[in-house]
Amino acid sequence: MSLTVLTSACRLRSLCRLQRIQSHMMSSHVEPEVLLERVGCAGVITINRPKVLNALTLNMVRQIYPQLKKWESDSETDIVIIRGAGGKAFCAGGDIRAVTEAGKVGDPLAEVFFREEYILNNSIGACRKPYIALIEGITMGGGVGLSVHGRFRVATEKTLFAMPETAIGLFPDVGGGYFLPRLQGKLGLFLALTGFRLKGRDVQRAGVATHFVESKKIPDLEKELVDLKSPSAEDVSRVLDSYQKQSSLDSEKPFVLDKHMSDIDRLFSSSSVEGIVQNLKADGSEFANKQAETLSRMSPTSLKITYKQLQAGATLSLQDVLAMEYRLSQACMRGYDFYEGVRAVLVDKDQNPKWKPSTLEEVSDQAVEQCFSSLGDKELTF
Repeated sequence: MSLTVLTSACRLRSLCRLQRIQSHMMSSHVEPEVLLERVGCAGVITINRPKVLNALTLNMVRQIYPQLKKWESDSETDIVIIRGAGGKAFCAGGDIRAVTEAGKVGDPLAEVFFREEYILNNSIGACRKPYIALIEGITMGGGVGLSVHGRFRVATEKTLFAMPETAIGLFPDVGGGYFLPRLQGKLGLFLALTGFRLKGRDVQRAGVATHFVESKKIPDLEKELVDLKSPSAEDVSRVLDSYQKQSSLDSEKPFVLDKHMSDIDRLFSSSSVEGIVQNLKADGSEFANKQAETLSRMSPTSLKITYKQLQAGATLSLQDVLAMEYRLSQACMRGYDFYEGVRAVLVDKDQNPKWKPSTLEEVSDQAVEQCFSSLGDKELTF
């Protein structure tokens, strides 16, 4: 084979390899993590990481926040709609693994992620234009922060809501200290401590969602919303109400916690987590035993932080709650249980965390108090 042919063959192989590398690089970047578009009267945010259940990254927060602010002051944009791609999840939470890795080595991401995420949560709560979250599929942690503070939250039969943070050594953040104590009776405290999962219509019955609309009707609902002409919050409300009226799926089923609501109010009324556990054990019913067993698996430190967080949050503004939760997030980053919880639940998946301290009694009031103390010049401000 002549030298010319050999050289050409080498060049061709190199070119093919280069094209393969380029196409791979392009394919890994072709899908943006967030889609931000104007459709009719609406600014539409689509969380676009379906392969990882639309987990929220710092990069995504940094795209959503300025766009939300822009739409809020744009006279052409009347409403904001946020949705998740892929159908399986609205947003299953923040990218906790990235935060864990950062926290272990003292990388600033562990500070910055919570700071910017909470600032976004606050701007959703303060948004002057109707903000409509279509919470189809898994909606947990960071996904709750992207939806629950907005004016309208639409659940479907595919919605799965939970705040399971006490199982990973964290606490129900993203403003959980604000909205959970404002649910009926002791329901919010129950959801916060146990991580109990609500599904479908029950998400609305609990007061987490404002509306329930069948999944198959969501495309029509979206179209009707974006086609509105200069809509007010009342106009949006009317459209959502009309779609809810057309959605009879599961309407005959009672709320999953209906028969337990008075038990929850009674058993979760105590001046301490230890008191709640005692109430549950003394009650001895199947429901109470199950909750006691659930709490025994959670981080004792997280349970105590969460109890105090909701107690304080019941009388605070959303901004003040988020400032408090920022202190708590940084206390968890400095602690042990968060890393151990993420290891057990998300990394090794052995579901067997070894908490330190391992019992509620060993978690002193002083240790809990310390988590709520000021961060000085690192406080979260708006």
